[in-house]
Amino acid sequence: MPSVHEKPGQQAILDPSLNYFPEDVNHVHLMGVCGTGMGALAGMLKSSGYHVTGSDQHVYPPMSDFLADMGIAVQSGYGPQNLEPRPDLVVVGNVITARNSEARALAGSHIPFVSFPQALAEKFIGSHKSLVVSGTHGKTTTASLLATMLHGAGRDPGFMIGGLVQAFGSNYKIGSGDCFVVEGDEYDTAFFDKGPKFLHYRPNIVIITSIEFDHADIYADLAAVKQSFQRLVAIMPADGCIVACYDDPVVREIVDVAGCEVRSYGRQPDYDWSLVDIEIGAENTSFSVKRNGHFYGKMNSIMPGLHNCLNSLAVIAVMDRLGVDPGVIAAELQRFKGVRRRQEVRGVVGGITVIDDFAHHPTAVRETLGALAAAYAGRRLVAVFEPRTNSSRRKIFQKNYVKVFDAAAEVLVKEPERLPDLPENELFSARQLVLDLRSRGVSARFFDNTDDILEYLAETARQDDVIVVMSNGGFDNIHVRLLDRLA
Repeated sequence: MPSVHEKPGQQAILDPSLNYFPEDVNHVHLMGVCGTGMGALAGMLKSSGYHVTGSDQHVYPPMSDFLADMGIAVQSGYGPQNLEPRPDLVVVGNVITARNSEARALAGSHIPFVSFPQALAEKFIGSHKSLVVSGTHGKTTTASLLATMLHGAGRDPGFMIGGLVQAFGSNYKIGSGDCFVVEGDEYDTAFFDKGPKFLHYRPNIVIITSIEFDHADIYADLAAVKQSFQRLVAIMPADGCIVACYDDPVVREIVDVAGCEVRSYGRQPDYDWSLVDIEIGAENTSFSVKRNGHFYGKMNSIMPGLHNCLNSLAVIAVMDRLGVDPGVIAAELQRFKGVRRRQEVRGVVGGITVIDDFAHHPTAVRETLGALAAAYAGRRLVAVFEPRTNSSRRKIFQKNYVKVFDAAAEVLVKEPERLPDLPENELFSARQLVLDLRSRGVSARFFDNTDDILEYLAETARQDDVIVVMSNGGFDNIHVRLLDRLA
């Protein structure tokens, strides 16, 4: 049973060393159930025959509708009352803190509990061949591509991914095949387990797309991020495989000491897998692949940009190791329809194209804008940026952002909500970014709210404009509202 270590005047702390997932579970309760991953886990548990309940502070569509449609009762707000009737097991999301009233009640209840990654690994990855997609950038797209292509190849994989996969209209699937694809997040697991999530996923094959500093709320610097990936490499089985982007020197450094097979990929001809003859257009991107210096195949994809070619190359390398025929790989890559919120065209009104993208890290912003500028060559590209993550609202990337918007003809930046408990000199400033962009000759404006951005776009957008909205959040439903205004 979970136990409590408590001293006078201290917060009760759950003992993670005593976590377990009992075999005779019927009723599972999820704390923080409205998160993307936790909601998907709730759906998987419900589909597997469990009685599932949940609680969350913010219960609203679309996740509330999804859970209701699944027949999952959700309590709005946290508290001891949510543990009645007593569940057989509680899954604790990483949004939950040690001071959460429901967590404190759980600590004294002797109800078994696990973290989200533990539950996923125990109940759904299990003995499957675990295919983990990790890295600072491209995880969702790459994992979605891998799952979709394996499905098209007849392998029927299970998967859990951080974005909605167009082919399935879902971000999860239990699957009947021998593989399980999971997006391997380096973010921490739970308040009682500060290690990265991906350490729980029992990896057999790992893709590492890139390693940069991010998640400033839990990592002090790049060295700390590298340490988490070193731990991932260290737990790889001897018969496992790491598919590593050697274009990234940090990735190369991390996998250099791997005790399993490493397959390199990137743009250099001496890598195991390399890209040549890349041609990027609005409707199609084509490239050729070489394996060990020899021609492997010509590939076509709807996803623009070098970064997406590299993501595709990583998946091709994994599919090849799993024994999938090159012709099948090429056909399934061409059929892939993309991922929600990754360079997703939300609509076209009066010749104006509105695109939604998840980009928020400086590198992701630069790559996204570069890809769209190439795909929509000759058209005016307007970038609308909302700094919303914990890292992007800090000053740490203030100077980095100045050099990543060059592909855009105009940049509109929303002043972010202030991070609590941080002094002014540690906060990101949209106003300062705009001043710095202007000093580089980039047309830029800052806005205090979404309504003002919409008003400006409604007045200034013209035919053939491409407007890309970049945020890791809903951005006040700006995409739908903008399309309505333009109509």
